[in-house]
Amino acid sequence: MAGNIRENRYRVEGMDCASCASKIDTAVRRMPGVEDVTVSVAAGTMTVKHVDDEELAGNIVGKVGKLGYRLHPIAAHQKPPVAPIHTCLGDHDHDHSHDHDHDHDHDHDHDHDHDHGHGHDHAKHTHADHGHDRTGNSNAVRPAPSAPVNSHAHEHGPTNGPWWRSGKGRLTIACALALAAAYGLGHLVPATEPWIFTLAMLVGLVPIARRSFAAATSGTPFSIEMLMTIAAVGAVFIGATEEAAMVVLLFLIGELLEGVAAGKARASIQSLTALVPKSAYLEHDGRVDEVPAESLAAGSVILVRPGDRVPADGIILSGESAVDEAPVTGESTPVHKAVDDALVAGTVNGDGALRVRVTAAASDNTIARIVRLVEEAQESKAPTERFIDRFSRYYTPGVVAVAALVAILPPLLGGGDWNAWIYKGLAILLIGCPCALVISTPAAIAASLSAGARRGLLLKGGAVLENVGKITAAAFDKTGTLTEGKPRVTDIVGFGRGENEVLGLAAALEQGSSHPLARAILQRAGELKVHVAGIATVKAIGGKGLEGIVGTAAVFLGSPQAANDHVPMSPEQTARIAALNDEGKTVSVLVADKEIVGAIAMRDEPRPDAAAGIKALTDAGIRVVMLTGDNRRTAEAIGRQFGMEVRAELLPEDKQRIVGELKTSGFNVAKIGDGINDAPALAAADVGIAMGGGTDVALETADAAVLHGRVGDVAAMVDLSRSTMRNIFQNIAIALGLKAVFLVTTIIGITGLWPAILADTGATVLVTMNALRLLRPVKTA
Repeated sequence: MAGNIRENRYRVEGMDCASCASKIDTAVRRMPGVEDVTVSVAAGTMTVKHVDDEELAGNIVGKVGKLGYRLHPIAAHQKPPVAPIHTCLGDHDHDHSHDHDHDHDHDHDHDHDHDHGHGHDHAKHTHADHGHDRTGNSNAVRPAPSAPVNSHAHEHGPTNGPWWRSGKGRLTIACALALAAAYGLGHLVPATEPWIFTLAMLVGLVPIARRSFAAATSGTPFSIEMLMTIAAVGAVFIGATEEAAMVVLLFLIGELLEGVAAGKARASIQSLTALVPKSAYLEHDGRVDEVPAESLAAGSVILVRPGDRVPADGIILSGESAVDEAPVTGESTPVHKAVDDALVAGTVNGDGALRVRVTAAASDNTIARIVRLVEEAQESKAPTERFIDRFSRYYTPGVVAVAALVAILPPLLGGGDWNAWIYKGLAILLIGCPCALVISTPAAIAASLSAGARRGLLLKGGAVLENVGKITAAAFDKTGTLTEGKPRVTDIVGFGRGENEVLGLAAALEQGSSHPLARAILQRAGELKVHVAGIATVKAIGGKGLEGIVGTAAVFLGSPQAANDHVPMSPEQTARIAALNDEGKTVSVLVADKEIVGAIAMRDEPRPDAAAGIKALTDAGIRVVMLTGDNRRTAEAIGRQFGMEVRAELLPEDKQRIVGELKTSGFNVAKIGDGINDAPALAAADVGIAMGGGTDVALETADAAVLHGRVGDVAAMVDLSRSTMRNIFQNIAIALGLKAVFLVTTIIGITGLWPAILADTGATVLVTMNALRLLRPVKTA
């Protein structure tokens, strides 16, 4: 064995409730050589860490098999590298050098306010900076299909197909037919009724009893199956054979409904995988061939025809089209995509053919990673869930003790009828089954995590989901979070020249540069269809700007200070530029033939939904503050649009300190940023939320992630958390309330065994169905 530890992950066939998970966890954890066990009802999985021993691995499968479940190994799962789904954020050492450095060095906005951006430094700002060549994690496995929808304690049939083809479904049907036959024969031969109903009961009870014995010998004596077995056998001994048979059938029906409901929650997130088409059109050796989509490797070039679903994550090499992202993002309006834009697997191409370079293998595409992250999150228990688990460990033995006292004390001390009080004691056993209570929290959390993921709201576990709803302060980065993360031309000012001429001269100097400000000028020139002349020479002047020959004119483009050194500006020109600066804009001044001819103002503009998103948070009673490394003037110009508090010119350690101060003041703080440059502040916050544009977000660096970069999604995440906690409290009230009502009515003799089992299985189904309401679409601001 050599003492090495290995980790195996399994799909658990037939596990549909929390008591199932508890039995499996207890049985496997008690085995010698097992270090740790994690069982997720929601994902239908079990992860086991144990000494590296093939015999022990086989024994684990056998032990769980005796409890009535089948294990299907999932191939060795390797965690994806700490990197975004796509490429623009890159690895931790990438540092966003091409995209405003995300506030890390006071942002490019700040730098360019003093000069035109370190002379553009064209040698450093090439298209290679964008790093679109990540190969992904070729070893990661795709999540296996969802676990089947059938019972948690009996023979299990196929993993797919309708419920009546499952082992649990067949057993329920067999028990129902046996009970119907018993009623028929009982009317024909009344004297045989006790025997006939006992035989009908045994059809369903024998498998239950077998599993209850396996659970008891594996460390779970107070299982739902054991309580059911005692109640049914006890009812036979006091002559209530007809009720015993009916109770077993109702138990099986309730468990079957529970399995169907659990399967719906599980299938919700897994259904995302169906969005990816099975085939793709691969370009190689000068031709295009249809190949399986799962065979695509990073770096492959594919053709996406009009109307087709995109088969892989990728970057557009040529073509442009409107892409419908609603299946993945919920965004109802098609998004225009062109060269260098990112595509997400599962989205639908519009009316243009696209050549796309694949950036992630099928096992590591956006959808596969979302599914994997949600399944891992479902294995992380919320504080409320852990409390309920601890409570149930004492609750169930307590119920057994109360049932025994009810059955024994009245006849012993008060001369009551033994049969009547034993009957009541057996009913209390069934009422006390903890299934509904135990599943009340994980069912709601699983549904919420799935519903959130389908809208791009990823939360890493129940604890995070619970904490998000408690936040009272939200600290946002500016660049790339509240704003789009790239500058746009906002104003073109001509001093004696036309605006188009000014823009054309500036664009001529910027040709070939991939610097963010250069790209903004070139993009605007393209949008306005401005003629851009060729250039004879161009050179960067360090820290000042660019100069070159455009046509016959000597042209300079740089910061106002550098331009003033070339040609003194008039008071009117200085005032105009100062007014633009006061609006938080970066201004580049154009000089042609020793004359100041114009100015171009640029700014990183707010995201279109940012104002509504911030308002939704403040309406929810949350204090909102901007923490940015950008200069104060730029930050306050953006902050004024949102009416929010601004803290500017901050270093990463300053942001961490301010988050700490907010927490000390009694706030529960969420830090929202890009997830990389602000790691200290994200770690210091109660909840760190990574935000990106499209799928451009570092999913592994924070507690939660807003996948689609909408500020309003942060408010939606808070709303989802609060809705989930309300749902959990409703579930607990349903579970305990029904038990309390039936406990009283049973003791005073109004209800018996039939209502008792309905109080358990009925409450379990009600709780699960209530939790499934959370699967409805999440509203976003």
